[in-house]
Amino acid sequence: MTKVLVATEKPFAALAVEGIRNIVQEAGFEFALLENYTDVSALLNAVKDADALIVRSDIVSKEVVDAAPLLKIVVRAGAGYDNLDLAACSAKGVVAMNTPGQNANAVAELAFGLMLFHLRKGFSGKSGTELRGKTLGIHAYGNVGKFVALIAKGFGMEVFGYDPFIPAEKMTEAGVIPLSSAEELYGKCQYVSLHIPATADTKRSINLELLKRMPKGATLVNTARKEVICEESLLKMLEERKDFSYLSDIEPDCKEQLLASYPGRCVFTAKKMGAQTEEANINAGLAAARQIAAFIKNGDKTFQVNP
Repeated sequence: MTKVLVATEKPFAALAVEGIRNIVQEAGFEFALLENYTDVSALLNAVKDADALIVRSDIVSKEVVDAAPLLKIVVRAGAGYDNLDLAACSAKGVVAMNTPGQNANAVAELAFGLMLFHLRKGFSGKSGTELRGKTLGIHAYGNVGKFVALIAKGFGMEVFGYDPFIPAEKMTEAGVIPLSSAEELYGKCQYVSLHIPATADTKRSINLELLKRMPKGATLVNTARKEVICEESLLKMLEERKDFSYLSDIEPDCKEQLLASYPGRCVFTAKKMGAQTEEANINAGLAAARQIAAFIKNGDKTFQVNP
């Protein structure tokens, strides 16, 4: 019998686990669960007889793949998949997938939570500012970017977007003004919300040259990946531009320095929590289970991310 293992150091919500179990068992598969493990040895032992694997932010390394001789598919319940060793999966003939879009609204709402917390001075009672009438740039108009645009329109913001992979008319249809370059986006917008993935082309691409284009009172919001930020440039920008702020749910290596040197201008969540809502948790988990069932039964590789 096909065995589906859910291995999560940071567990799914109980409702998500129940839903995954139901989908797996209704498909005629065996369900197995490993939660709250503290050592990779527990994961290595659990995957020995697993045909399919569902993870969250857990690292599926070459060691994990090599320890799972029966493994046919691994699904990362979430949009990002940099925790999966794609080369190791491909070498062993394992299909790797993600679940794009399932936590998009949760991430978008958090971006605005960060903005509101910051512009209202940490809810300290001091006078703040408003989002209405401000310009917002969406850097990458994918699943999350679309929700950011929708929320921003509700706040009465003027919304711009840049994404070389999305037709301009798609943005226009949603009331977003498409721009032709990242340089134009940063030069025009008081707020920029980052949603680019961490790839060879995007890592450290948010640099000083780009940031210095932002207008007075600029704020960069990063709910994407820390690798896309050039931290040296970020430090330099904060030092040179007293009007610039940085908000993120990703802890950069220089977090303590930023908080100590620029209090009030840098805001971080306690951990990466863009997808930390009950709804996103359930959506991503159930999507992962359905994708495994579709692959095992019908060979459906719609969301495959490895070659």
